Amino acid sequence: MRIDIHQDEPRRREVVPDELLSPDTRKIPPRPAPETPVQRRLESLWERADNRQPVHPHSRREHPAVSLDRPRKQRSRSVEADDRRPARPVASDASSIELRTEEKKLLTEAGRFRVVRVEDLSKTIYDGKSRKLANDLNYLREKGLVETRRVNLRHDGKRRAIERVEVVTLTKEGRSLLVHQGDLPRDQRVYAGLVKPREVEHDSQIYRAYRKEAEKIVEKGGTNLRVRLDFEIKAEVQKAIYAHRKADPARDMAEIKQQVAERFELPFVDGKIQIPDARIDYDLPREAGHDIEQGSRTGHEDIEVLTAAYHAGHLRSKARAGFRNYASASDRATLTARIEDDHNLMESILDL
Repeated sequence: MRIDIHQDEPRRREVVPDELLSPDTRKIPPRPAPETPVQRRLESLWERADNRQPVHPHSRREHPAVSLDRPRKQRSRSVEADDRRPARPVASDASSIELRTEEKKLLTEAGRFRVVRVEDLSKTIYDGKSRKLANDLNYLREKGLVETRRVNLRHDGKRRAIERVEVVTLTKEGRSLLVHQGDLPRDQRVYAGLVKPREVEHDSQIYRAYRKEAEKIVEKGGTNLRVRLDFEIKAEVQKAIYAHRKADPARDMAEIKQQVAERFELPFVDGKIQIPDARIDYDLPREAGHDIEQGSRTGHEDIEVLTAAYHAGHLRSKARAGFRNYASASDRATLTARIEDDHNLMESILDL
């Protein structure tokens, strides 16, 4: 059974003119709606968009600055071991930069060996005057010719504190300036930047080994010393091997390597061409009784820097190759323990 229930129509709200209202009633303003957090946020955003004002300081979350004076474990971010001091962009007229004698030598040594320790340059070029060297480095950095960085040395378990050294390399602009000046020996290549940053400690010691050998070469009358690093020699050797293989693909590889080794005056040990860390080429005075047209006599010395990473077999190969092997005091102690039964091998390792 359906029951119809009568529903009254909604009453219309009558609008009373202001003239009929009492004075007290007319002056009462409408009651504002309660303000909510959402409305406050919207109003602040609208105001910021219209007036381009910064956000209220209390509405932005501020992070405290990290102090480098605090211990490493308390920092939110660790400090990089590689402390690079980049060079500034060089001016367009870099070729017209006037350099002093010491500055030219600094660029030359850094270019020939790719990476050199600052302390070694202080001894060999500046006679221990570290302040004068620092001034020249600042000037060369300002001109965009060199770049310096501090690197951590290997931790061998004996050092309590991490030892850091500063090294210097050429920039591309510094290399261009060095080549443009034309003061380099003939056939001397120079390099810019680092190829293997992880091997900076080893590569920076090649200059030390060179200085020791250079003194001996000069004593026997050698002049016009040039340096060829291992990757330059490797490139020439690989190019020669590829040419032989292309000419005769059926030829035995060991035979090709031996022929290439003889061509470049490199030792061939256990079926491998032994390549030194660096080769020092030099000229010798002409012997008495020979014509001038014969030209100058030449010679070379191959140097190798040994590290604690060398295993016994590798050390024996380097010793059989006849290289001038050098090692630092810490590396020499480790190598001595590794090959203590081979006294002849230890005698071939020179102090760096």
